[in-house]
Amino acid sequence: MYMQFIDLHAQRARIETEVNEAVAKVLQHGMYVMGPEVREFEAQLAEFSGTKHALGCANGTEALALPLMAWGLKPGDAVFCPSFTFCATAEVVPWLGADPVFVDVKRETYNMDVDHLVACIEAVIAEGRLTPKVIIAVDLFGQSADYPKIREIADKYGLKLISDSAQGYGTTLDGKHPGEWADVVTTSFFPAKPLGCYGDGGAVLTNDDTLAELMDSIRVHGKVTASDLQGQEFEHDPKYFNMRIGMNSRLDTMQAAILIEKLKIFADEIEARNRIADRYAEGLKDHVLAVPGVPEGIVSVWAQYVIEHENRDGLQAHLKAAGVPTAVYYPVPMHMNGAYARYTAGAGDLKVTEAIRETVLALPMHPYLSEEDQDKIIEAIRSFNG
Repeated sequence: MYMQFIDLHAQRARIETEVNEAVAKVLQHGMYVMGPEVREFEAQLAEFSGTKHALGCANGTEALALPLMAWGLKPGDAVFCPSFTFCATAEVVPWLGADPVFVDVKRETYNMDVDHLVACIEAVIAEGRLTPKVIIAVDLFGQSADYPKIREIADKYGLKLISDSAQGYGTTLDGKHPGEWADVVTTSFFPAKPLGCYGDGGAVLTNDDTLAELMDSIRVHGKVTASDLQGQEFEHDPKYFNMRIGMNSRLDTMQAAILIEKLKIFADEIEARNRIADRYAEGLKDHVLAVPGVPEGIVSVWAQYVIEHENRDGLQAHLKAAGVPTAVYYPVPMHMNGAYARYTAGAGDLKVTEAIRETVLALPMHPYLSEEDQDKIIEAIRSFNG
């Protein structure tokens, strides 16, 4: 049988009865948009990550847009984000007329290089064309960015901090989730994510009461909030009293019902992912250019397991011939991509980003990867002589 890069069927087999019952319940009550399961899931998601508020939305991209809209991002503002990431991280910034400023990453973790971040902020200030406003740090491939240092930098320059945890929801640093430091955490429930649904979905998480209220309004067409109504009355549906420009970004009830069942086994799946990652590291550390580095105190959720090899393309072809699926993230970094080449590529060259795009290769990774299949993958890599 063909080896799966990410085996969603194995997980479904584990919780098939529970998921079917959850979906049937939604079909019975018929509240398909913002139904009771959405509120239930939001409460469980907030509890899991230790934040006061969790708001479901339509997808991980709009999750990033919600706080930027709430903060009033506008033309002339600068948002600092890695270039080595999926396009959604930077995509939302030009939506609001602002400029993404691309930051290099650390070779060991592929997450934002805090020293280069400072250099980028200082360069923007010195140029005087843009006003620094927001940092978007990415928990790439499943592990936490260096939030204590990034928070310190954000505070020094008066910037807001978003944790783009689309690949990393569930990651911790010294036992704490990114919401301990970030003003808002965003995530995606795209099916291939560690915590994924059976369609599209996303969420924003925050400890800021005012921000949560604003994002709740914006995700439903800028509906009136309780704070907006202070001192006045409106007896009709609040969605017809629009206090700000918003969007339609709601999590479907069906997906929330499925995610409730998936969240129940999520901690167990994170443990399984880490066991598999440890086996990869042990089997491959002396046979590739690099295995992933995980700083002390960080628990990754291993959305991807990414190695480096000096002959990446040759190794990929060798693995394909051996029946092992692989993927390359990200062959064209953001600052080299057609739509984004006109934006500032940080301070100087993004040397690490441009180097690793030639060497990184993602291997099969999911909680249900058998030792037999993993041994096959490891042996195939070790047998490559190219």
